[in-house]
Amino acid sequence: MVDPVARLAALDERITRCRRCPRLVRWREQVARDKRAAYADEDYWGRPVPGFGVAEPRLLVVGLAPAAHGANRTGRMFTGDRSGDWLFASMHRVGLANQPTATSRDDGLELRATRIVSAVRCAPPDNKPTTQEKERCSHWLDAELRLLAPSVEVLVALGSIGWDAALAACRRAGWEVPRPKPRFGHGASATLVAPHGEVLLLGSYHPSQQNTFTGRLTEDMLDAVLGRAAALVLR
Repeated sequence: MVDPVARLAALDERITRCRRCPRLVRWREQVARDKRAAYADEDYWGRPVPGFGVAEPRLLVVGLAPAAHGANRTGRMFTGDRSGDWLFASMHRVGLANQPTATSRDDGLELRATRIVSAVRCAPPDNKPTTQEKERCSHWLDAELRLLAPSVEVLVALGSIGWDAALAACRRAGWEVPRPKPRFGHGASATLVAPHGEVLLLGSYHPSQQNTFTGRLTEDMLDAVLGRAAALVLR
């Protein structure tokens, strides 16, 4: 049997070579060339960003896409941007991460029982992938879910795009998904039935600056959702 770490590493390598979406390829590479002044001396990743975390997660977190000067720069999900500052601080508070910060791929951050993936693997202009780009990229989430599914007990979707992507991937994987489709909302939940048993899907507003700066998402709100997931997967 192939080691789970080796299988994920092979998938990650394939993801990082993807060039299926011309607009996203142009944008991610342009950003990597025309760097933000604060990061002028850094080598940008400038490629699709693979998942991050343990190889057999009990919790799978599904986000939107890499940030142009965050994961597109550092090469690790939610690393090096304000959204990641919020996410990993919350994960640390509820026991899912060993430290509250994420600045680079070699900063010592480790997740507990958790893996983070995204609906779209390349940084999109204005953080808005097109419908066609989301559809083209969905096969990567499908492939990752196939590898991870046997261990997953809880899914946390960050934002409505993460919610829709998670539900669609689970349905394509043959899981039983409630109908009508569960509606997204902060704190929303749904029970999905996978071949290995029931999986709880939880929704959270995305920790984007648009949500955190306006108070639509507070630390307590994010902690409540991630804390509920942590209580189930760290027991």
